Amino acid sequence: MDHMERALCLARLALGHTSPNPAVGAVIVKNGLVISEGHTQPPGSAHAEIAALERAGERARGATIYVSLEPCSHFGRTPPCARAIIAAGIAEVHLAMIDPNPSVSGRGRDELEEAGIKTHVGEREEEARELNEAYIKFITTGWPFVSAKFAMSLDGKIATRSGDSKWITGEQARGYVHSLRQSADAIMVGVNTVIADDPRLTARGQGAEGSLKEPMRVIVDSQGRIPVTAQVLREPGKTLVAAARPLEPAKAGALVEAGAEVLELPAKDGLVDLEELLRALGKREITSVLVEGGGTLLGSLFDQGLVDKVVAFIAPVVIG
Repeated sequence: MDHMERALCLARLALGHTSPNPAVGAVIVKNGLVISEGHTQPPGSAHAEIAALERAGERARGATIYVSLEPCSHFGRTPPCARAIIAAGIAEVHLAMIDPNPSVSGRGRDELEEAGIKTHVGEREEEARELNEAYIKFITTGWPFVSAKFAMSLDGKIATRSGDSKWITGEQARGYVHSLRQSADAIMVGVNTVIADDPRLTARGQGAEGSLKEPMRVIVDSQGRIPVTAQVLREPGKTLVAAARPLEPAKAGALVEAGAEVLELPAKDGLVDLEELLRALGKREITSVLVEGGGTLLGSLFDQGLVDKVVAFIAPVVIG
């Protein structure tokens, strides 16, 4: 495994725990040996480079650092990483990609080069971009990255006639779904899925280093039909019910009492305007949304060109 590949592996450990910041990995190498590593900590804590530099201490002087994203050059919740790299006496920096954040976008690299540090850009760039695809869309547009997940039979059905789609996936696929949920900021479903399947929509603690972070659950429920007994309202974490404006006050009140947050949005053809919903989620710094059904919601998102990525499970069965 080369050093940049290791930096990307470290970044994957952080994925799902750094939002709205990108997940970044850093590896410090001296005389051909790895002396220190780090990955992004939760927001407000150390960035990958700082974590690695702190572990390296004085040994960082004259070393080379491999980072999966350009070090930041501005003061946010933490001081700029580019300055910390310069202060530590690092001699050479390898960056997988330039940060698309308009407040960085090449400035970190420029600062390093002005300080006389040899800087290389582009090693494993494609992998680095895919790793932070949600961050890239969010930081450049203000909108979350939308992944549509569904399971289908060989004849193209996405659920059995009873409405239960659990038949499709085995244990391995279910484990993968939990890791997808863990790396998303929000999981979205339509109300029909909640009524038919009463899913929990939890990541069940599948995160890095045993974290129990649960993504926000978003139920698209134009008329407020979700039962107040639904499991999603009782699970740890937040549940947001997106309804078309105006929702009957009695329904809204009952949902709030059951533990949900109700967000009333403009209607489009009598249903929640999905563009307005995604825009509202972006304003809450939700960078990624995993949509898990049902067919009506998925169809609307595809029709409106709002899906960025598809995760499809195909089962070797025919439903008929």
